[in-house]
Amino acid sequence: MLLCCMKTIKDAVLSFKKQLNDLYGPQEAEAIVMLVLQELTGMSRAKIKAFEDDELPSETADKLPQILQELSTGRPVQYILGSTEFYGLPFLVNAATLIPRPETEELVAWILESQKLKVQDQRPLRILDIGTGTGCIAITLSKNTTNAYVSAIDISPEALRTAERNAIINEAKVDFHNVDILDKNSYQAINNSYDIIVSNPPYVTPADKLRMHANVTDFEPHTALFVPEEDPLKFYIAIADFANTQLDKDGLLFFEINEAFGKETSEMLIAKGFDKIELRQDMSGRDRMIKAIKA
Repeated sequence: MLLCCMKTIKDAVLSFKKQLNDLYGPQEAEAIVMLVLQELTGMSRAKIKAFEDDELPSETADKLPQILQELSTGRPVQYILGSTEFYGLPFLVNAATLIPRPETEELVAWILESQKLKVQDQRPLRILDIGTGTGCIAITLSKNTTNAYVSAIDISPEALRTAERNAIINEAKVDFHNVDILDKNSYQAINNSYDIIVSNPPYVTPADKLRMHANVTDFEPHTALFVPEEDPLKFYIAIADFANTQLDKDGLLFFEINEAFGKETSEMLIAKGFDKIELRQDMSGRDRMIKAIKA
């Protein structure tokens, strides 16, 4: 089917699936075309399926060939559309930020479920998100807690600008700072005490990269993804050291982790004096997140 002939919803779905099946597989190709059509038409997935013979608005039909061409290069659909959803909230995304993922939603849900957030204290809980990217963790925590003071840091000024825009879009109060967690000389803005520190830091090794899809390795920011093969826990160690001095007693440290290093990350936290280490699996059954308590 020619790209110029995507006049109906059905035409678009068939064209996208034919072009993208080999690159993504049938299931993901269908999810991508549905996401594109939902974004461009404002229709729900159910309505798109129910009215597949309806003609597309001309402005939508005109955009589809260019979008499909970009998708065929492996560029993530979220970057093409410029936004995604996380925990029911809209987030701008771009080449300076990682695309928020469902596994990180699970991490946020765990934090919100934690006993620490259920305690009604005299003062706001103090939460720090390290390596905030789009701001998805910090903003979601701010939106879903009534008594919290949330801060977030990132090494990338471009990512922080995106996070600040996302906070405005979602009407969330978060204080953002340009800080490199590997550089103690940059800590001035975050030399405070915290009840909760959370981070989804870089954890992909070169060996992991060989098994990853090109739409991640070729397009998402490498500084937010990769660590050296010989030092895979470098960010976790730095953050644990920081948390050891800045978390209050009984404060909580949450990490999203590389599934291959659950045991090593747990042992590192124990060695640094953290207590009650809990390793949790994600929806796919992979070791994906850790909670530790400051002794």
